[in-house]
Amino acid sequence: QQKMTSTFLLIGHLIPLIPLFSAEECVICDYFVLVGEPTAISCPIITLPVLHSDYNLTWYKNGTATPVTTERDARIHQREGLLWFIPAALEDSGLYECGVRSLNHSNQKTINLTVFKNDNGLCFNEKMKFEQKVMSKNTGKIICPDLEHFKDEDNNQPEVHWYKECKSGFLQDKRLLLAEGENAVLIYNVTVQDRGNYTCRMIYTYMGKQYNISRTMSLEVKERPLQIRPEFIYPKNNTIEVELGSHVVMECNISSGINGLIPFWQVNDEDVDSFDITYREQFYEEEMPHGLAVSGTKFNISKVKVKDYAHKFFCHFIYASQQFTAYIKLERPAQNIQGYLIGGGISLVFLVFFTVIIYKIFKIDIVLWYRDSCRPFLGKK
Repeated sequence: QQKMTSTFLLIGHLIPLIPLFSAEECVICDYFVLVGEPTAISCPIITLPVLHSDYNLTWYKNGTATPVTTERDARIHQREGLLWFIPAALEDSGLYECGVRSLNHSNQKTINLTVFKNDNGLCFNEKMKFEQKVMSKNTGKIICPDLEHFKDEDNNQPEVHWYKECKSGFLQDKRLLLAEGENAVLIYNVTVQDRGNYTCRMIYTYMGKQYNISRTMSLEVKERPLQIRPEFIYPKNNTIEVELGSHVVMECNISSGINGLIPFWQVNDEDVDSFDITYREQFYEEEMPHGLAVSGTKFNISKVKVKDYAHKFFCHFIYASQQFTAYIKLERPAQNIQGYLIGGGISLVFLVFFTVIIYKIFKIDIVLWYRDSCRPFLGKK
């Protein structure tokens, strides 16, 4: 896909730039050309789906009723339905109109032409480029657009020369190859190093004079998401303790570099909503940094029943024609005797401590009481 990368403020309105190949979508269609180079502009009529041989197409300079000349030796002329500038001059920038008339229809369209200069020290203008995108690790194509009207006297396309950042020689890379029969360069196994500005240039001969024709494409490389093997985040073939009648959320999620993986729950060899109609799965997917994705499914058990303890809940997903599974099992909490042990130990310590204190305070009284109480049982000395 190609699109122009600049905008212009005309007649108090912001006019979006539209590429030549999709000009039928524009309100006022924008075209650009480097000063001193030829260009041929087609009329972007959209209301007539088919232009028959009985139509009449005429070009006008905006604001005038006088048609552009058809004299082929004029620098600006119309020929075969196209508006030609051979070559374009800075003063040619402005609005032009094309009108189409037939027996039953008539329509007109306005185009905006911008004649520009290259930036200092560069072979292109940063604001006047075609944007193209390719995907990393794929085979990409850089297309030199809108050259179909510029052929030599034998109706052959002149040879196109290519430059990257205004320098030749980049085609020595064995991954790059000129596309046969096309004005394009193929890039095998695209990498991020392939992004940049590519200029195509050819020589067009018209009425004995030679003119340069150039296009500059800004290539963006989009990195392909990592194809990471999916893995369970949770569950991990584990058990959890839940009280009878309590509420629990059963959640399963997986991480991967693949969108669209759908995990699902089963229990007792059937879907969870067949096992219990109150269990309704909810699927979700979240985009993560670096091309990763997290896919998951969950359902609510509003009140844990006795039957929920009897089975394992299995979560499955299918990847590369294989099924992967992890489970979770609900268990009743074990009886907590730790509290009793701690309470008993504390009570025993307190009892010993209390006994020692009583003994120290009432030691003499205890001894006297002991003698009085035990005297009948003791012999006289």
